[in-house]
Amino acid sequence: MSGVFKSANDSTFFNIVKLKADCEKLQEDLLHRYLKNIHFKNVLGEDIFFDGIGDLAMEYSITNLIFLPNGTVQYKIVGSYKPYAAPGEDFTINENMIVWEASFAQIPPESRCSQSCAPGYRKLTKEGKPVCCFDCIPCPSGEISNETDMDNCMKCPEDQWPNEKRDVCVPKMISFLSHEEPLGIILTLISIFFFLITAIILGIFIKYQDTPIVRSNNRNLTYILLVSLMFCFLSSLIFIGHPDEVTCVLRQIVFGIIFSISLSAVLAKTITVVMAFQATKPGSKLRKWMGSRVSYSIVFSCSLLQVLLCLVWLGTTTPFPHQNIHSEIGIILIECNEGSAIAFYCVLGYLGFLAGISFIVAFLARNLPGSFNEAKHITFSMLMFCSVWVSFIPTYLSTRGKYMVAVEIFAILASSSGILGCIFIPKCHIILLRPNRNNRKYIKERLYAQSEE
Repeated sequence: MSGVFKSANDSTFFNIVKLKADCEKLQEDLLHRYLKNIHFKNVLGEDIFFDGIGDLAMEYSITNLIFLPNGTVQYKIVGSYKPYAAPGEDFTINENMIVWEASFAQIPPESRCSQSCAPGYRKLTKEGKPVCCFDCIPCPSGEISNETDMDNCMKCPEDQWPNEKRDVCVPKMISFLSHEEPLGIILTLISIFFFLITAIILGIFIKYQDTPIVRSNNRNLTYILLVSLMFCFLSSLIFIGHPDEVTCVLRQIVFGIIFSISLSAVLAKTITVVMAFQATKPGSKLRKWMGSRVSYSIVFSCSLLQVLLCLVWLGTTTPFPHQNIHSEIGIILIECNEGSAIAFYCVLGYLGFLAGISFIVAFLARNLPGSFNEAKHITFSMLMFCSVWVSFIPTYLSTRGKYMVAVEIFAILASSSGILGCIFIPKCHIILLRPNRNNRKYIKERLYAQSEE
C-alpha cells in the first residue's frame, strides 16, 4: 500500500508543476502581446518600440561627460550607435566635439601599451607582455613595410631597393663608367691628349726621317711602335660607356693585341741594338742578319702568338655584358664578364713576358757603345711598364664596377705614356732643341771618344 501511495503522490506533484509552468507561459505570452503594441516617444523625443522578434529597436547616443571647473558635469552628445543601420552607417562620432581632460593634452587615450608602428617598421612582440605591447624595429636591408602595424616586412624584387623611409620599393641605380660623368670625361681627355702627343711625335720623326738619330735605331720599327702606341691610347676609349656585346669582346682583345705589337717592337729595337754592336766586331757573322727582315719577323711572330691566345679565348669563353646586382647595395653594376679569368691573365702574362724579356736584354745592353744607344731608355720604359701592371693586379681585384674599369684604363694610359716618354721624349729633345747633336760630325766625335775610353 505504501508503494502505491507514493506513486500517486509523485503523479500529483508532476501535474502541479506542469500546471504552474503553463500559467507562467500564458502570462509571458500575454505580456509580450502587450509589449508588441507599445510605441511612444521618450523625453528626448526618441521613438521607443519593439521589433518583430521582441528586441528593442532604438538608437544609442554617445555622450561626452565634461567636468566643469565649478564642479558640475555637463553632458554633450558627440555621436550615436544604430544597431540596425547599414554597415558603415551604424557608428558615427564627431571627434571635433569631444572635450578631453587637460591631462590628455588634446590626444585621445590609447587602449594599448605601445604606439602604432609606422610604415618602414615592423612589430616585435615584447617577451612576457600582452600582445598589444610591442617594439617597432626598422625593416632590414632590402625589405619594406607599406602599412601600419605590420608583423613582417616584405622583400623587394632583385631589380629594386627600398627608399630612405623603407616604405616603397624603388628601381636600383644603374652604374657604369659613362662618358658624361667627371671620371669618364677626364679619362677620355687624357686618352685623346696622349694620342695627339704621339701623333705629333710621329710627325716629327717623319719630318726628320733622314737624320742620324731617327735612322740609328731602325726608323721603320720606330714608326710601328708609335702607331701602335697611338692605338693603345685609343683602345682605352672602348672601356668607357655602356657595356654591350661588341665592346665587351673588343675591350680585352684589342688591348692585348695592340700592346703585344708595341712590346714586340720594343723587343725588336732592343735586339737590334745588341746585333748592331756585335756586327761591328771583325769577323762577325751577324752582318748578314742585320736588316729589316729580322726585326719584322720578331714583331710578327710575337704578335701572332698573342693573336692565337685571343682567338682561343673567344672560341671557348667569349666575354659578355653582365648585370651585377649583389656587389653593391642598391646599385646594379653593368660590367663585362671576362668569361674566363684564366684567359684574361694569360693575355696579361704574355705581355709581362714580352716586357720582361725586353727589360733584361735592354739592361744588359745599356752600356754598349754606339751612337744614340737607346737601350737605357728602353730599360727605364720596361721597368715602368712592369711596375704599373704588377701594381695593377691587386688594385684591379680589390675594386668593383666602374672603378675597376677606371683602374684598367689608368694602367693602359700609364704604361703607354711611360714607353712614349722614356723612349721618344729624349730624342725629340735632341731633334728640336739640340740639332747640333743630330749630325754626322757629332756622331764621329762621340764614336772616337768612346773608342779612346
